[in-house]
Amino acid sequence: MKTYHKIAVIGGGGRTGKYLVDQLLDRGFQIKLLLRNPEISNQNLPLPNPAIQVVEGDVLNYEAVYALIEGCDAVISTVGQRKDEPLVASQATANILKAMSETAESENAAKRYILVAGLNVDTPFDKKGAETLVATEWMKTNFPVIHEDRQKAYEVLQKSDADWTLVRVPYIVFTDELSEIGVSLEDAPGQKISAASIAGFLIDQLSDENYIRKAPFIANI
Repeated sequence: MKTYHKIAVIGGGGRTGKYLVDQLLDRGFQIKLLLRNPEISNQNLPLPNPAIQVVEGDVLNYEAVYALIEGCDAVISTVGQRKDEPLVASQATANILKAMSETAESENAAKRYILVAGLNVDTPFDKKGAETLVATEWMKTNFPVIHEDRQKAYEVLQKSDADWTLVRVPYIVFTDELSEIGVSLEDAPGQKISAASIAGFLIDQLSDENYIRKAPFIANI
């Protein structure tokens, strides 16, 4: 199994991303962090830090994504849709996969891509229960364009040859609480999950091959 040292992080300036950055540092990883506004993000992140290299740019800009991923072993993304801004899910995924492909011959090429999505993303392997179906239909009804974009991101992943894992999460509670996590490839095992639990699960996927090219649901149980 590959050993990972430097991780490209997208969405690290966001609410869930902060927990991811903190835990990566606690586990001794080097981080390459994509930030649109470093001067603002510095207020929420442990910067400056010798273990963090900041790349200023937007995940929707391919050149910025390439600069981020070059020299990294893996990519972890917690980026979400921004209010009143261009759709991000499918374009971000396309940019990341393209950069991974174009840096594939480098010494520390990133082969692993781990990202977060909502319960509303559908896969052919789902057996969603009543509560998950309600959440899915709510998203489809109220935010149809965003839903379609997130579904498109999953389809882009399926067509790639990357070692991806799409982690589907329910309502996020922004706490440091770490409690037991349930995992299922068919249905959400619970209704909530802490941001700290999400971060821990994402990092664990660097050493877990069970969910490569799969889209597990996770929740605190």
